[in-house]
Amino acid sequence: MKKKGIAVYPGSFDPVTNGHIDVIKRAIRLFDRVIVAVIENPTKKTLFSVDERMEMLRAVTRGLSGVVVSHFDRLLVDYMKKKKASIIIRGLRAVSDFEYEFQMALTNRKLAPDIETVFLMPAEAYTYLSSSIVKEVVRLNGSVKGFVPRQIEARLIRKLLTK
Repeated sequence: MKKKGIAVYPGSFDPVTNGHIDVIKRAIRLFDRVIVAVIENPTKKTLFSVDERMEMLRAVTRGLSGVVVSHFDRLLVDYMKKKKASIIIRGLRAVSDFEYEFQMALTNRKLAPDIETVFLMPAEAYTYLSSSIVKEVVRLNGSVKGFVPRQIEARLIRKLLTK
């Protein structure tokens, strides 16, 4: 299959999980370049700063050819036009994700009819996984081995359990 174009995989990535990494690897097989775009939303409380999230993403995607890490603080479709990207990548874990993602895809289509949304499912092992669940497990002193890369687990522990 011939790869085509630039895709953007937007998200908060607070923190990046193995499910996110799986979707990135799937996307890079389909597109020439995948921009992993960290959402900078001042109204949303995040554990890690935008810079920290970008640093973690760069660390875990190092060696993946065609992956670029960036951030944005505006309407996604405007950011995509600036980056000359035509595809939005969204991960679908479970049926519960579908309604919200479908609504967002249709809204983006209305705002920018030339931009398409592509849904990718992570490996079955990650379909239950979310950044929120990962943070909660760490807060309760549980192991997130296999949920996030080791260096991300260490950062989570330092951030959540070291006071």
